[in-house]
Amino acid sequence: MKLFYSPGACSLSPHIVLNELDLPYTVEKVDLKTHTTASGADFYTLNAKGYVPALQLDNGEVLTEGPAIVQYLAEQKPQADLLPAAGSLGRVRVQEWLNFIGTELHKTLGALFNPSISAEAKSRTLDTFGKRLGFVEKALQCKDYLTGNAFSVADAYLFTIVNWAPMLGIDLTPWPTVAQFQKRVASRPAVQKTLQAEGLS
Repeated sequence: MKLFYSPGACSLSPHIVLNELDLPYTVEKVDLKTHTTASGADFYTLNAKGYVPALQLDNGEVLTEGPAIVQYLAEQKPQADLLPAAGSLGRVRVQEWLNFIGTELHKTLGALFNPSISAEAKSRTLDTFGKRLGFVEKALQCKDYLTGNAFSVADAYLFTIVNWAPMLGIDLTPWPTVAQFQKRVASRPAVQKTLQAEGLS
């Protein structure tokens, strides 16, 4: 498998999952401004959407969308317990979090990377993000990870998105439990390996 990624982007999530699972894979960096891969290929020929992550399987097929990719990866090594069994309530709870993170946190915070965002829009976006993160803050009370004491693919995604906060000038002090979660996940060996590989630590 080959993961197409951009350092620190949402592709960090499947990159973490690949290392958590210790699956064999390669990576190729994508320049999101030119949509060119490190080998000089037009990224649009691999992913017509033009954004990362994209996972090229050994048979040549390409998967896109982070939440779909991390679930596919977890299924390749179910004994690692990064995703509960299909049909279980636990599986649905992880999927519930993946959807929340994608629609309420990722899309909201992602808007702040737009250099043309107005001050008014930025203020509204920060307010919305704060409310959504407040929900996560309460959900993480008295547990290590989103669905309990076991790390899941949803935690990799949450860590990735909240990891954008410092570069956007967002202080996590109002959400101490989320800040503790970030430190907890960052200390995992697979996460350390991934951050180092992407030049983020």
